[in-house]
Amino acid sequence: MDKEPIKLFGTAGISRFHKTLIERHGAGTTRALGWQKIEGQTMRFDKLSQIGNLSGHSVLDAGCGHADLFPFLKKRFSSITYYGCEQLPDLLQIAVQRYKHENNVVLLQGDFLDKAMPMTDYVLVSGSLSYGHADENFIYNAIETLFTKCRIALGFNLLSGGVESDTLLRAYQPDDILNFCRTLSNEVQLQVGYWPDDFTVFVYKE
Repeated sequence: MDKEPIKLFGTAGISRFHKTLIERHGAGTTRALGWQKIEGQTMRFDKLSQIGNLSGHSVLDAGCGHADLFPFLKKRFSSITYYGCEQLPDLLQIAVQRYKHENNVVLLQGDFLDKAMPMTDYVLVSGSLSYGHADENFIYNAIETLFTKCRIALGFNLLSGGVESDTLLRAYQPDDILNFCRTLSNEVQLQVGYWPDDFTVFVYKE
């Protein structure tokens, strides 16, 4: 993999990463998204879904991939309006094929940090903030931007370890992320212990 600085959105490096996974594991698979095991994706979804009672609310899935979060939430909550945003067409087209006939599902191609993205009650981010970035402050700017897009709460997961130096991924110290989130809200929760080298943060509007 190239050693050039990584810029998360719209770069050839991220696109090549997923194209390679698609070639190896097949389009529409969990492995094509970068998850080593489907159980890891499921555990992360389960943790994110504990942010609150999502029934009757709108949810933005930032970096939705194949929009796998939608059927997961649909089984657990009623009357959800789901917005899925994905930068990479190769991933989004799978989501469109699967859910284009679903009511209350809106799938958008683009940068989920774009100001044009809709305001929703909840913003959930599973894995999409785990890529490295040339700007060391990117993660903090991204969290703050996403928090402005929710009416009730933001939930996201990040890696805390298990990342090799030659990958596109980045690990973070939970305390660093938690301390930053406390500058945005007095109501912040840290979730750990559900999957190795992973943590989830909930940030609520006051």
